[in-house]
Amino acid sequence: MTETPLSDGTGALIRHAAFASHYVAPRHVDVWLPPGYHEHPERRYPVVYLHDGQNLFDPALSNTAIDWGIDEAIAGLMRDTAMPGAIAVGAWCTQLRWAEYMPARPLRAPEAAALHVGQQPISDEYLRFLTAELKPFVDATYRTLPEQPSTFIMGSSMGGLISLYALTEYPAVFGGAACVSTHWPAGGDLLVDQLAARLPAPGQHRLYFDYGTAGLDAAYEPFQLRMDARLRAAGYTEERDWRTLKFPGADHNEAAWRARARLPLAWLLYALALS
Repeated sequence: MTETPLSDGTGALIRHAAFASHYVAPRHVDVWLPPGYHEHPERRYPVVYLHDGQNLFDPALSNTAIDWGIDEAIAGLMRDTAMPGAIAVGAWCTQLRWAEYMPARPLRAPEAAALHVGQQPISDEYLRFLTAELKPFVDATYRTLPEQPSTFIMGSSMGGLISLYALTEYPAVFGGAACVSTHWPAGGDLLVDQLAARLPAPGQHRLYFDYGTAGLDAAYEPFQLRMDARLRAAGYTEERDWRTLKFPGADHNEAAWRARARLPLAWLLYALALS
């Protein structure tokens, strides 16, 4: 375990290298502690679990040499809103990223037999890693607020899919999910409908969706509109239970997600509808 104070004053980053699991391959886990964590030992914090952890905090590690800036985003929200901070936990992906992030239960539906999805999904195992191994470790090691209303999950692209799947499979664990540039075409309308059918009852969770209009994101709008309609049919109220935002011209990459990272975090953590 190594702890690195960040030079810009946005807290500290701790690396748990090769975090072992009984369910999935080991991977690095980065834990970001907000400013003031060590100075105020009486404080406890909500936690946001994020996928693709290598892309979150350090541009030298990111796929595109641009990171999400999750530390800057949360620290900025703390500064600008006077809201309490949060702990961010980034689980790195592996070479089995698609298999770990593709929701498995929808593919067990009879009508999914015609889908050609390649690798066999192991997302159920990945979620067991998050909920049965990583979360208990984080709660035992750091000063968290471990209850469901203070526990959130967030990711982009396939990470958006697994975040929504986590909420449908573990609604008693996660109080909200942020699905950024969700890669709906991985399963199309069937995937939308199957995930929507397992949404928990409205009123106890916060959901965030967004999409751009360039690159891979250009194909997402019809599927997102379908999900929005299913949310309304399930009794979810827009701007109370969920938000969907469209970003004209935004591409499918870390630069685009960095530019709007504050928005899903504000919605999950504080129910703030920033624009």
